Amino acid sequence: MTATPVTPQTPARSAILSASELIGALAGGRPPVLLDVRWQLGGPDLRAEYEAGHLPGAVYIDLDRELAGPAGSGGRHPLPDPEAFGAAMRRAGVLSGAPVVVYDGGQGWAAARAWWLLRWTGHADVRVLDGGLAAWKAAGGAVTADPVSPAEGDFKPSPGALGLLDADSAAALARAGTLLDARAGERYRGEVEPIDRVGGHIPGAVSAPTVENVGPDGLFLPAPALRARFAELGASAGTPVGVYCGSGVSGAHEVLALTVAGVPAALYAGSWSEWSSDPARPVATGPLPQ
Repeated sequence: MTATPVTPQTPARSAILSASELIGALAGGRPPVLLDVRWQLGGPDLRAEYEAGHLPGAVYIDLDRELAGPAGSGGRHPLPDPEAFGAAMRRAGVLSGAPVVVYDGGQGWAAARAWWLLRWTGHADVRVLDGGLAAWKAAGGAVTADPVSPAEGDFKPSPGALGLLDADSAAALARAGTLLDARAGERYRGEVEPIDRVGGHIPGAVSAPTVENVGPDGLFLPAPALRARFAELGASAGTPVGVYCGSGVSGAHEVLALTVAGVPAALYAGSWSEWSSDPARPVATGPLPQ
């Protein structure tokens, strides 16, 4: 994986939208393509839940098969082949010039992964439904079990629109800027590690659990609150910022939160699952970055 620099991202006002805003957009002249990215770590896939009830017209996207490549030395959810990803998006009806809205069951991590991949591959008009399916239902949005057969889209991926880190550039960013670790604090500190080879964090990385970017209602904190939180962690618009997590899923959610806050950030897609797979790479433990 080759690192690419952080480039300007989608404006904060267009990174997410509320359920009421989506209801209005669907009734407008340019309704967005809807992607349902419900997912749970470790599977099985949630297609059955999608088939039992989804937003009208939404197409199911399988994160493990369509938003990631095969697990291996590049991590548990390495980036998919861009052409394979583009083909999956075309099957889902994604058009280069049409808006896209992605949602999941509510946590937002899987939807953010789809958002990040579409933005990274050059789609400029992608937003995440804030609060996901739960927020949609709470706003009175309809769900249906009707099957969806979208017309073929024309989206062609052009990777590089967002910042992307590999292991070496993530380590360098931890020294020269701010590298945020989006996992739970106990995994960062190395107290537990339920999935990967070893616990701990990349030396120099700062603990910033992505779950703290949302409130008890499952919605993102307001942009000023997010901006203040990230500033306290050393991440601001004037500082090089990167994010990693376990395998590049919850990290995408943190990049989304940073975008809402107006802070450009690069994603280390291989994340801890790639970093920790190599015994030669250093591991830090405890509450401090070093």
